[in-house]
Amino acid sequence: MTSEAPPAGDRSEASPRPPRRSFARNTAIFSILTGLSRVAGLMREVLASAFFGLTPAFSAFTFAFALPNVVRSLFADSALSAAFVPIFTELQEEGKKREAFRLASTLLMVILIVLSVITILFILTAGWLVPAIAPGKFSAHADQLAVGFSRVLFPIVLILGLNGLVVGILQAYDHFTIPALSALVWNIVIMVFMVGARPLFHGDEQLYAYAIGILVGTAVQFAMALPVLKTVGFHFEWSFDWRDPRVKRVFVLMLPVTLGLGLINFNALANYYLAGFVSEEGPRAIEAAFRVYMLPQGMFSVAIATVLFPQLSRLAARRDLTGLRATIGNGLRLIFLMLLPAAAATAVLATPMIRLVYQRGEFTAADTTLVATALFWFSFSLPFSGVNLLLTRSFFSLQKPWAVTYLSVANLVVNIGVSIALLPLGIGGVVAGTAIADLALAAAQYFYLKRELDNQLELRDTMEAVMGMLIAAVWFGIGAWVGWAGLDWIFGRSLIGQVISVGGGLTIGTAIYAYVVLAMRLPEAEQLRRLVAGRLGRA
Repeated sequence: MTSEAPPAGDRSEASPRPPRRSFARNTAIFSILTGLSRVAGLMREVLASAFFGLTPAFSAFTFAFALPNVVRSLFADSALSAAFVPIFTELQEEGKKREAFRLASTLLMVILIVLSVITILFILTAGWLVPAIAPGKFSAHADQLAVGFSRVLFPIVLILGLNGLVVGILQAYDHFTIPALSALVWNIVIMVFMVGARPLFHGDEQLYAYAIGILVGTAVQFAMALPVLKTVGFHFEWSFDWRDPRVKRVFVLMLPVTLGLGLINFNALANYYLAGFVSEEGPRAIEAAFRVYMLPQGMFSVAIATVLFPQLSRLAARRDLTGLRATIGNGLRLIFLMLLPAAAATAVLATPMIRLVYQRGEFTAADTTLVATALFWFSFSLPFSGVNLLLTRSFFSLQKPWAVTYLSVANLVVNIGVSIALLPLGIGGVVAGTAIADLALAAAQYFYLKRELDNQLELRDTMEAVMGMLIAAVWFGIGAWVGWAGLDWIFGRSLIGQVISVGGGLTIGTAIYAYVVLAMRLPEAEQLRRLVAGRLGRA
């Protein structure tokens, strides 16, 4: 796909928009920066696990961090961006640039007022609210810690709400570099605080250094995005026009988006809650596995879905159903192309990966077994979770978010129901519920969206491509495991030996996968090969 020119007859009120970068370029930049941020996130988790292990205090911290994340998903960045970008893009497509600026300015004031009130109320009531959410899950000491951690962390809801609006504006201008780079900086700031501020606290309270680092890192993340607004040609109109009908449209769209995204994030909270029935270490084990799982998710599916969202919104504003179908179909096949081998890798090398990433300091071999079990079952969710990201944004671009809400309710019910049914299987049963629910949600969203697009969504092309990719992923898994096993036998399990064996296994698996998909002449594989060849040729 190439960059899009403005439609003929575009009524621009001011200077022309900056030229749009191509999908391939944006995706490559976003993927690389997001990959670096995920690696930094893993380094953060390695550091935290070495300092704190899988202690009950760390599980309390994980639960406390999940609370603002759920509220953030309900009222802040993700929901706001998903509702705001299609309307802002529509105004830009119609040439109503000044009105788009005024809309953003009004929303900024609303976010500032509403989220400030919510943050203050939570901080004041956290003492009874946090223990009430998870009664009996933690000891009295861990409950007290969770309350304190949540009070330090909750202001990120306000900061991320403001940041979500700014990032939404940048995405509408096809600018993704700073938002992706700021996530890398966020992780670095947290690690600096964990190392530098931890000696200021004692015992379990050393986790406050982690919480403070998250708060400061989030503020730095927001500060990085602000100067870029001027670069893309945007400036705030300092007005508060709450009677603007488009403000109402944003919030009308935001309600189902909020419910849909919030319900998806409630799945994570439900997993932490149910994992508490397995052991006190269960919530932290799921979180540690999730961090490894999110590395390929962020590099590939999040990158593709994020970069395509403004393009989908422009196509939807023009009612270009043919373009929508082609863009969504290509995006889905690219996600499967990248995430099926990633799923094979995390399935067959779950234990070696977790051992390499986490097993040091307070993190024991028993902890490795628990986290690796969670990662193994997360593997089956990986491609379907990526598909859901793109399909959800497709509904948002069409300004039909209620479909996502209804399906997310069903997803939450399936997730909790299956997880409870499989709870006797331990931590693997909890995560398997998520995998089954993600598969069901992907299928439901696909066929619902197909109906919205005149019952055409390149199903045959997608299924044929996915079957070929699945065969190649099986060969990836075989090659990766055999390669790891041989190198592990030769080099042993020192840190260097583990890096060689895990890295070598992944390299062998990747080479086999690339050979198979290119030998099958899959169009998406050729598309990716041309992109890589082009980048190397210009290097």
